[in-house]
Amino acid sequence: MRKILLAVSLLAILTSCSRTKESAQEFKYDNPITRDAGISMRDHCIIKVGDKWYCTGTSEPVWTGHNPGVRLLVSDDLLHWKHNSWLIDASLLPDDCPYDGRFWAPEIHYIKGRYWLTVNSGKVTDADPKGMDTHSVWLFCSDEVTGPYRLVNGPLTDRYNNDATLFEDEDGQVYFYCSGNGLFQAKIDLEKGVLTTPLEKFLDKDQEGWPKWMCGGIEGPFVIKQDGTYFMFFSTWTRGYEVALLKSGTPLGPWKLASPDPIFGTRKNAYRPEFAGGNIFEDTPDPYQETGHNSLFIGPDGNLWNSCHYFLYENELPADAPEWMHHPQLGIEPVTFSDGIFHIAGPTCEL
Repeated sequence: MRKILLAVSLLAILTSCSRTKESAQEFKYDNPITRDAGISMRDHCIIKVGDKWYCTGTSEPVWTGHNPGVRLLVSDDLLHWKHNSWLIDASLLPDDCPYDGRFWAPEIHYIKGRYWLTVNSGKVTDADPKGMDTHSVWLFCSDEVTGPYRLVNGPLTDRYNNDATLFEDEDGQVYFYCSGNGLFQAKIDLEKGVLTTPLEKFLDKDQEGWPKWMCGGIEGPFVIKQDGTYFMFFSTWTRGYEVALLKSGTPLGPWKLASPDPIFGTRKNAYRPEFAGGNIFEDTPDPYQETGHNSLFIGPDGNLWNSCHYFLYENELPADAPEWMHHPQLGIEPVTFSDGIFHIAGPTCEL
């Protein structure tokens, strides 16, 4: 069990004066977080609103069958999660809905006083039962984090794109990032739901001079600004599922690696050997095969925390493993910043 000390301000009123007294409380958490919730998702994205945390992500089934839509979870303590609602319920969409496909990696961002939901999906047809030929990004908006969300516009791009995310800079300009056999970027007008600059591919998995640990695939961008520098987290599934970090002096690059190695994640030689390019590396000691597609959120201590899916290593599960062990679950860890780079603890596990 991981323990984090939280400093909590308590107001003590004595006679006619008031003073603030600091007390310490422990926040205890065991990963994977949602093991007992009966809910499995990938690509978790958490947002704190008031005294609650809300989470969305890719619902199962991910690779086979029809994805049921965009689920919203809610928690009062980051530890116990329950289903709140379906922000998009695929079973209720009309036959001519152009985004009734896989609903991968949705994210919610609070920008300019409203909640903006990006959804990655396409149109299901008999010839394309998963909607992959038209898979792109759709933008929705709501005055409340729980919805209802209205469609602003989509698709936002004219090609296959996935894993969309948004970032608002200090001057109010909003930026759009996504993946799709590489990483892409543009400026966006949220109110109109249109990109205002051409969609630029700025990083390719086979880019000359870049390390081999990203040659399998790169995806899941997430951008934050720290001390005047823009940092982009992204995931690579070449050796398992790892989180790497880019940095830039502007929100549109040029981007360079903030670290020569991933800053977080898991590596297993037997996980996806066809993508490792014959490279042999040391397995990480954690029990996972995937810890990736991360996003950042405000945690119980008021600081940055990391969320992503933690998926136990199938090759080493016991024959009588409970059902939840065969599905991706939510994992959380504190995030720190020192020496000009972000650090993420773990991945940790308590079984």
